[in-house]
Amino acid sequence: MGKLNREELQKLLGCIKKDPRIVVPPLPGYDSGVHFLGDKCMVVSTDPCTDVPEEWFGWLLINYPASDVALFGAKPEYCTINLLGPPKTKPEFFEKAMNQVCEAANELNMVVVTGHTGTYESVKKMVGVCTTYGTVKKDKLIMPGNVKCGDLILQVKEVGLELLTNFSYLKKDLAKKLFGISQTKQLMDLIKMQSCVNEAIQLAEMDGVNAMHDATEGGFVSALNELADVSELGFQVEREKILIRPETRILQKHFGLSDDEVFSMSSSGSLLVAIDPKNKDIIRKKMGKLGVIFSFVGKFTKNKDRVIFENNKKASFPQVAVDPYNKILSGKV
Repeated sequence: MGKLNREELQKLLGCIKKDPRIVVPPLPGYDSGVHFLGDKCMVVSTDPCTDVPEEWFGWLLINYPASDVALFGAKPEYCTINLLGPPKTKPEFFEKAMNQVCEAANELNMVVVTGHTGTYESVKKMVGVCTTYGTVKKDKLIMPGNVKCGDLILQVKEVGLELLTNFSYLKKDLAKKLFGISQTKQLMDLIKMQSCVNEAIQLAEMDGVNAMHDATEGGFVSALNELADVSELGFQVEREKILIRPETRILQKHFGLSDDEVFSMSSSGSLLVAIDPKNKDIIRKKMGKLGVIFSFVGKFTKNKDRVIFENNKKASFPQVAVDPYNKILSGKV
């Protein structure tokens, strides 16, 4: 699904020349790039959007890259939009998607600067691409590689929430059967939790926040391993402290998923944050005021081993994500 692995991506990026104007070039584990803009830094992120509920297509298209920009400590300000569809795509669908885009941009006080819309034989279903820009002072820039040895791992929002909400829209009848009508409706109402713009901006203002990463494709597994990779550290986490909704366990049982697949579930909107342990108590108090669920699940270590403890038993944490998003929503399992 989706992303190339780290080795493939490094080969792909090998032809990009270094430039003194660039603060953060394209790098594995970095979902945004950064360049100088006068005395500030411009944070830039681009993301595709497809295989999501039609009712929320434009909203998610805006919020995916806006979240990545916010994770670097910058407020999303501007964006470009590409809407691509197969030849039979009706103009009304593009109009509906753009209305959703404009509504989402207005919520974040963002401006759509330019874009492109078209239909192509090679495109089999609607695809959107949004590139988002935001500025931040250089000394306020937060990057994934800033994790320090001993930093605590803060999880914000549950594993698999993206998959659960989209499943409730795209496989509504099965969701009602598995979760019940009322609970399916509640999950559908949580779709805006797939954005982490608000949480990331507020976390960026807190002392002791060294790095942030959202758990998009590949979920908890990809996000945690990428933070460790770019910071050249290991980590240990406690299984009992990881936030997982009961409905995720229902999906796991129904589709016969492994624990590794559960931890790899697409979880846009969920965050992993590296916290200086000296600031744990004050950050805990501030997080309590944000109205989102959170948990301190482990810590980063100088020892590069990556382990998970369950009932005091030590095991290796998965280093390769096996995200079940596509196979569950495609109906192939």
